[in-house]
Amino acid sequence: MFLDDEIEVLNPDLPRGGFRSVLFDFDGTLSLIREGWPEIMIPMMVDVLRQTRTKETDAELTAAVDDFVMRLNGRQTIYQMIQLAEEVRRRGSVPLEPLAYKHRYHDLLMERIRGRLADLESGVAKPEDWTVPGSRALLAALKERGVALYLASGTDLRYVLHEAELLGLTPYFGEHIHGAMDEYKNFSKQMVVEQIIASQRLHGRELLGFGDGFVEIEEVKKAGGVAIAVASDEAKRQGVNAWKRNRLIQAGADVVIPEYRRHQRLLEYLFEPSP
Repeated sequence: MFLDDEIEVLNPDLPRGGFRSVLFDFDGTLSLIREGWPEIMIPMMVDVLRQTRTKETDAELTAAVDDFVMRLNGRQTIYQMIQLAEEVRRRGSVPLEPLAYKHRYHDLLMERIRGRLADLESGVAKPEDWTVPGSRALLAALKERGVALYLASGTDLRYVLHEAELLGLTPYFGEHIHGAMDEYKNFSKQMVVEQIIASQRLHGRELLGFGDGFVEIEEVKKAGGVAIAVASDEAKRQGVNAWKRNRLIQAGADVVIPEYRRHQRLLEYLFEPSP
């Protein structure tokens, strides 16, 4: 059912009214600074696999890479690089360490986003220029409701902290900002969810999650929470990305939205007591 032309409720029986903590993904869910990252990662990986002298065409390699990159989207970037190393090995070549691939990817990504960061740092760009529409209004409205806000990203923590600050998002989360690290086994979104539930003494239904990746939707649902799929079109900044929508429905999303322009209606629905 649809609450309006932007809010699609897939699970009308979702528990409502009792949320005490809210978990957000970062890239694509709040931040648009890294918009276009697949256009950097996927060609880089195809180039690596082409060097194995595989007989696969570029189209076949691109399809294979696209599949695992998007399947792992939401987990730390290192997991995509671990899979890349495995794909190199499967094609009979010796891969680099996954961390080396990760650093190569990040160097290429920085070439794409350096200007965006510089514009934000200088004030040429406003935070609203590089956030999902309605992000700060939504966060402010949640704060007013007294819920605890958490941020968890597969991007390295030092970059998340810097970019969240540039976007004016840090005050909403305080110390509850989590991100990837080189010692990747010390962080996962599952760990963050478990930490929230333990520290806040939550029942699963008291956790609400927002994300545009498979992993955060899946982890919130595993914990018994309610998952909002943000099927954002990061380039147009309006409307639903159909590929994201379908993927996030597969992950178990309860509600699909394109961005937060209708956040007031969404929160009214979510925080109404269940009938």
